[in-house]
Amino acid sequence: QLQLVESGGGLVQPGGSLRLSCVASGSTLDSYVFGWFRQAPGKEREEVSCISGRGHDTNYLDTVKGRFTISRDNAKNTVWLQMNSLKPEDTAVYFCAAAWRQLADICLVGKIPYDFWGQGTQVTVSS
Repeated sequence: QLQLVESGGGLVQPGGSLRLSCVASGSTLDSYVFGWFRQAPGKEREEVSCISGRGHDTNYLDTVKGRFTISRDNAKNTVWLQMNSLKPEDTAVYFCAAAWRQLADICLVGKIPYDFWGQGTQVTVSS
């Protein structure tokens, strides 16, 4: 079983930056694809980014491309989401998720069924 704990959320002004962290425990991570999701009030949860098992492949939702960057360090059991140029529409609870894959070399947003989830961290973008 994999346990995931997110941190790094908070209140930031439009145009600002935040870096979310997801610390995993319970297994080595090379065979896990990770994704970051968000869910705003009254909206469906959406996957904003994913990263392959060793970090060689990443994918992004169109609305965050060029602003968000996902990365990972398996030695530190950590996945990050760097969010720049934040907009009020980025306000949501952000979740980290992981999926064990026999072939973990690729990922595609919206196409992977995730098995493990964190508890979420609130991101609020407001002036």
